[in-house]
Amino acid sequence: MLRRTFVHLPGVGERTERRWWARGLSDWAKALESDCSADQRDVLEQSIRAYEAGNWAWFERAIPAAYKWRVWGELADRALFVDLETDGGMGPESITVIGAYDGRRYRAFVAGENLQEAADYLESFPLLVTFNGSLFDLPLLRARFTHRLRNHLHLDLRYPLQRLGLRGGLKRVEKALGLARSPETDGLDGWDAVRLWREWVLEGSHASLARLLAYNEEDVRNLRVLADWMFARHQERLALDPP
Repeated sequence: MLRRTFVHLPGVGERTERRWWARGLSDWAKALESDCSADQRDVLEQSIRAYEAGNWAWFERAIPAAYKWRVWGELADRALFVDLETDGGMGPESITVIGAYDGRRYRAFVAGENLQEAADYLESFPLLVTFNGSLFDLPLLRARFTHRLRNHLHLDLRYPLQRLGLRGGLKRVEKALGLARSPETDGLDGWDAVRLWREWVLEGSHASLARLLAYNEEDVRNLRVLADWMFARHQERLALDPP
């Protein structure tokens, strides 16, 4: 879907893009063969070069926020789902856990153990997927790992899900789609994560740390389900809406 996207070109909105698709302009290379303007041709060429070079930061700047959902199609198998836990503070030093799920394996980076290893791991993926990460996770991560995490696309699922009528926090969206939590973590929220961390730090409770990591793991694993659902619904919307 990313290489079929033209809304980042000068003078191209959804209506024009649909007309281009109807004319058989199925990707950037096909569009270059058309009678597009010089400015449009320039952005098309930049798009092809950036994609081939893995310059994901270029797309992060170029693709309008309302259309970021489209990157899921091309990059779903190269995405990393990320969720942070904190000690209740709002600064980068407050991060306690960075949970990461690549669609196959969950990894936890824990303060006082291996938190600093997270930057290298996150940087190995072109697409980072979060829920509300634009306001919370990504600013904290960039502040914690200064000058790192600069070449990726970021898909914040909160906003494309809102466009589909699913509003509220992650747990509310999960319930709306029938996603159940395990008995161990059902009902927990962000403040419980803070409490569990304090029990680990102050009391040495391994059970509390294990429960915190289980909670975090379910967060990131469920993001994969939400991303697949979201992408399918937005594709249906494109196909069914009149041009």
